[in-house]
Amino acid sequence: MPRAERFEGRIGRTVADSEAWFDEPPHPGDGAPNVVVVLLDDLGFAQLGCYGSDIDTSHIDALAAGGVQLTNFHVTPLCSPTRASLLTGRSPHAVGMRAVSNFRTGFPNMLGHISRHAATVAEVLRDEGYATFCAGKWHLAPMEQCSAAGPFDHWPLARGFDRFYGFLEGETDQFHPDLVCDNHPVDPPAGPEDGYHLSEDLVDQLLRMISDSRGVRPDRPFFAYLPFGATHAPHQAPAEYLERYRGAFDEGWDVVRERWSARQKELGVVPPHTELAPRNPGVEPWDELPEAQQRLAARLQEAFAAFLDHTDDQIGRLVEGLRGLGVLDDTILVVMADNGASQEGGPFGVMHEMKFFNGILETPDEAIDRIDDIGGPHSHTNYPWGWAQCGNAPFRWYKQNTHEGGVHVPLVLHWPNGLAPEQRGTRRDQFVDVADVVPTLYDLLGVTPPETYAGLEQLPVTGRSFASVLHDPSAPATNTLQHFEMAGSRALVAGGWKAVQKHQPGAAYDDEAWELYHLPSDPSECRDRAGDEPDRLAGLVELWWAEAERHGVLPLDDRTIELFGARFRDHSPHPADRRYSYRPPMSAIPAQASAAIGGRSFDLTARLTRGAGDEGVLWATGTENSGISVFVQDDHLVVDYNAFDDHTVVVSDVPVPEGDVEVAVRFRRGDGRAGAITVVVDGAEAGTAETALYMRMISSVGSSIGRDHGSAVSARYDAPFPFTGTLHEVAIALLSRPTPDAAAAEAGAEMARQ
Repeated sequence: MPRAERFEGRIGRTVADSEAWFDEPPHPGDGAPNVVVVLLDDLGFAQLGCYGSDIDTSHIDALAAGGVQLTNFHVTPLCSPTRASLLTGRSPHAVGMRAVSNFRTGFPNMLGHISRHAATVAEVLRDEGYATFCAGKWHLAPMEQCSAAGPFDHWPLARGFDRFYGFLEGETDQFHPDLVCDNHPVDPPAGPEDGYHLSEDLVDQLLRMISDSRGVRPDRPFFAYLPFGATHAPHQAPAEYLERYRGAFDEGWDVVRERWSARQKELGVVPPHTELAPRNPGVEPWDELPEAQQRLAARLQEAFAAFLDHTDDQIGRLVEGLRGLGVLDDTILVVMADNGASQEGGPFGVMHEMKFFNGILETPDEAIDRIDDIGGPHSHTNYPWGWAQCGNAPFRWYKQNTHEGGVHVPLVLHWPNGLAPEQRGTRRDQFVDVADVVPTLYDLLGVTPPETYAGLEQLPVTGRSFASVLHDPSAPATNTLQHFEMAGSRALVAGGWKAVQKHQPGAAYDDEAWELYHLPSDPSECRDRAGDEPDRLAGLVELWWAEAERHGVLPLDDRTIELFGARFRDHSPHPADRRYSYRPPMSAIPAQASAAIGGRSFDLTARLTRGAGDEGVLWATGTENSGISVFVQDDHLVVDYNAFDDHTVVVSDVPVPEGDVEVAVRFRRGDGRAGAITVVVDGAEAGTAETALYMRMISSVGSSIGRDHGSAVSARYDAPFPFTGTLHEVAIALLSRPTPDAAAAEAGAEMARQ
């Protein structure tokens, strides 16, 4: 071939290749609707106004009035499994998320992340040309990977989202959150003294993402996922919302639950023949409670109501933002919950939820002195069982349980341009499961999920589209067989019948009785038919085992709380001597990726250079509600061990010298719940104190180096109180392997008994 022809051929190939580089991304076509999924946390079936409560949720109620309201919608009993199922359209066990992502067990059903063989809806829609955004709670990545060190393989941007703003853990402080923007930690833009609240920030950020996209690419539809931290503990709201509910629940949970249940029948969200389930064990008649217990419980419920009301107003702001952009009518907007109301406040409720996981049952008489802190930045509250069951009316049990109280929650779908006018404001009582949501979206959008994604064969999408039910209220249910499992508790719904077993961890599965209910005639599981129809029950139990095999539920594993203690050490990159070395500047470290100090003896050593007057925090973990801070102040080394606002403070009896110096703190776990703290300055002991409670679980907010990044652990300074000298290193050496923790076991056993 002549040289010129050879050259011309190369030019042709180069031009063709360059055109391929600039190909337009996939486009779903004109008129493709946007999709917004709003997820509320720990919200019971009765807690929205349109499902029976008298809490002000007028914005969600308006969406229901203009859309379709599902009255028989089911989820898993816990947050991470529901989120995994919601985003993939598959069983949570099949995709590796049988429980919260805070641990891994080595079994395929508990990877601590969503399997790569299950593409998320964000991944699928992004490949279809959608812009994809997430703002809120993730809780779908292995917790030891959730620091600035990564890896980022299972963070939102690696699972299909173009942008992310929110938090990676299961909960965070609403006034002082641990935040991530895309793939890096960030500080909140303001504090509570400036009127900051996380829910408002999330909506601000999400609307900005959508506006950025629409302003430049108005032809490109978007998928937006807004999983609020609300209404998971801590129940925190701005002061004006707390004031709205003062005295609103003084009647008590018995009267309120009766009223909400009656209103549910009036609204048509439950059949007229529905019985109100009896009180769960541990829920006492309100009129028999001591006055202090009533006052505390009522105030804790006020905080929850204020939190929900405030969140509803943020959903209203989102709706108005979409309307202002001119896209609301072309948007499929789903509002739903991830599981039922939480039992984690115990029988009395708690000023600080972590007390429960330290085996502390705080009595109302002990908590009542801080009643005015409830709902604000100085508390980390959760309400008692009585209000949780009220929130789950008319059902039994709670979050974590496979009875209806744990898995039967609200769902509202609003789509003005996609629903016929006569369908707006109507309800559907067909059975629907969370795994059915994404297949329905695919159906409505005309999208076929890929059989392979990123070179990997994909698990089948096993959820069933209920698009036909949305368009025709008389259409038959598309999901007629659904299994459930959580920490050994199991259930199966088939043909209107439900077999369910409430498992107590450690008990033999074969020794625990199954219950049988006919849900159409007994929606609240009040009449156990197991004795009347043993053959039917046996058939359903056998079918459960078949579904468990098909969806990757097995092996059954009832460990939960005890696995939190193993969450990092089993996958740690640190050497066997368990020495952590932190050198500033560093980003804040999330709790699950911080040094695993809970319940263990350890030494903290800091190397620093200080000049005259240099002071500030060397290391801190937790918040003003519970945590530990080591700092230099007034030329002395100070440790503030804040065990749920019970402060043990040790101040060195000698000054910290100027120049290069090494200081240390020895934390020692003692017998029972006690512990001891010793400060060391330049190798010499300089003060010691005993603490009555040596915390096993400290906080959902992690540690920071050279400053206190959240709310101030110690009242002796204003955060962040950064160290003004030069901090070279903070080292933490764990001196003991964790042993089975009596306090955590006690808390877990108590929860299981209830």
